[in-house]
Amino acid sequence: MKITNSTPDAPALAELGRRLRAHRLLSDQTQQALAREAGVSKRTVERLEAGHSVQTETLLRVMRALAVLGNLDALVPAPLPSPLPTARRQRASGTEPQEAPWTWGDE
Repeated sequence: MKITNSTPDAPALAELGRRLRAHRLLSDQTQQALAREAGVSKRTVERLEAGHSVQTETLLRVMRALAVLGNLDALVPAPLPSPLPTARRQRASGTEPQEAPWTWGDE
């Protein structure tokens, strides 16, 4: 199943659980062994694989134990530099650019 922006939470969590279970099985680990390596309970691994919500830190621990934590770069890539001029970026961040005092130009 492909997860898209329109995928509801429950099916997305279920798919995430299926994928993590597949990685666990590929690494030939039991739920107990993965839980021990990740520093979580076996019940937590069961809940994660069943598509239940878990804390973010728990997800990171399990992903690290499965050697897939590096895939988060693809999940949430670093933002690219904005093509907007610097002044517009400053206003968007809540700071106003410093402007020179107005003059007629013949001074």
